[in-house]
Amino acid sequence: MLYFAKWKIILVSAVCLLGMAFAAPNLFPAKDLESAPDWLPKKQISLGLDLQGGSHLLLEVEIGAVIRERFAAIVDSMRIELRKADIGYRGLAVNEKSAEVSIRDAGRIEDAAKLIRDMDDDIVVDVGEEGLITVHFTEQALKARITSAVDQSIEIVRRRIDETGVREPTIVRQGEDRILVQLPGIDDPERIKRLLGKTAKMSFHLVDHKADLAEVKSGRAPPGSVLMPSANEMEADGTPRMYVVRKRVMVSGESLVDSQPSFQDSGPVVTFRFDSVGGKRFGNVTRDNVNRLLAIVLDGKVISAPVIREAILGGSGVISGRYTVQETQDLALLLRAGALPAPLTILEERTVGPGLGADSIEAGKIASTIGLVLVIVFMAVVYRFFGALADIALLVNITLIIGSLSLLQATLTLPGIAGIVLTIGMAVDANVLIFERIREELRAGRTPISAIDSGYSRAITTIIDANLTTLIAAVLLFEFGSGPVRGFAVTLAIGIATSMFTATLFTRMLVSFWVRRKRPQSLSI
Repeated sequence: MLYFAKWKIILVSAVCLLGMAFAAPNLFPAKDLESAPDWLPKKQISLGLDLQGGSHLLLEVEIGAVIRERFAAIVDSMRIELRKADIGYRGLAVNEKSAEVSIRDAGRIEDAAKLIRDMDDDIVVDVGEEGLITVHFTEQALKARITSAVDQSIEIVRRRIDETGVREPTIVRQGEDRILVQLPGIDDPERIKRLLGKTAKMSFHLVDHKADLAEVKSGRAPPGSVLMPSANEMEADGTPRMYVVRKRVMVSGESLVDSQPSFQDSGPVVTFRFDSVGGKRFGNVTRDNVNRLLAIVLDGKVISAPVIREAILGGSGVISGRYTVQETQDLALLLRAGALPAPLTILEERTVGPGLGADSIEAGKIASTIGLVLVIVFMAVVYRFFGALADIALLVNITLIIGSLSLLQATLTLPGIAGIVLTIGMAVDANVLIFERIREELRAGRTPISAIDSGYSRAITTIIDANLTTLIAAVLLFEFGSGPVRGFAVTLAIGIATSMFTATLFTRMLVSFWVRRKRPQSLSI
């Protein structure tokens, strides 16, 4: 007990100093830290939604749109394959969860069914009466597509939100097809909702210059063409300008690799760049269609329809229109982040005001202060001098928790504050076990030094067991919980680690120094 290795002293001192250094920035306003030297710790504890205000959104992925889109692709493939095989058909259509086609020649029904089965391993082909063939997905394939669509949506939502500068967003899956989004500290929730509400599927189509717009508006569209509204151009009567656009996608937005807001001719525009495959295809389209309109379509609306003046072979281009600077920034962000596999619907929206967050922080401070004072008084009264040493260790422990949260940039929520308050009480638990063991050894007739040595060595197993079981619970809460539950688990786990450190190393080091200096003949414990 009298011997405490120098390397342990250096280690304990270094950890304590680092904890103080990383906790110190929380004592200063964030603006004052911006002018501090870069080598100084500047990170502060990141506050969660319930402490600094923000938005809570529950989104639902429209899985039906994903399935319908996939069946539409299957129908296109069926049309091509049946025509190649010279098999007559009628009634080729997409239903909610299936595709159907009727084969005219009864003798070719099995040939058609085999042809369709060979198109995709994930589909089931049923042959009914009068040559009706129904195509649907297997249960396993359907679940896989739903999971993939939600996972992809989460990733794209994360990209879009990260680029807006929101710190520490919480984006997690809930149930089969829902996404929970919590955005602490945002000052423009409507902009976030607009960004999340857009699918951002972009494609390039040629404008059908031979079509008569009046006839198309009356319902007589040429085969392979469709009527689309403009996103930002209006007619004299206030209605959106309409374009007759070829259905064939000349270049897909999936080939985009970058998109940035910029200025051209003193106006805001969006520049974009394709990958090598998309750039080659874009170059071929512009080369073969000089002086024609090329419609840039985003989510079913024409956002720009410039005239192709010359071949664009560099794999890049510009989207111009009546855009504000903010609109070009948002459009560039959407194109960079990628398209959602399906539209998102906002099922629930809650806004937490910063005033409520300030009240929560104040209540947390009061609870923490009361808990800290009561624990300090209890330890000093019950264990006297040794209790005072434990109180010093408790203050170091709280400093280490704050420093760890700042260093890790873990989000502190209201349940997280509850975890800290709980940790204040738990922090002295290890010391209580040690001190009670020392009392037992003294009652058994041991000398003070022997009792202290035995108390620490024999209590360590119990301390490890008690903290390890609590740590396992914290890990499980973090793994299977979400949002506030995870915040509680993080602070609890950090508190367990720091309390173990202060009880088994820091307090023991203080006791060791005192014993070596005083050589006590009796103990006040």
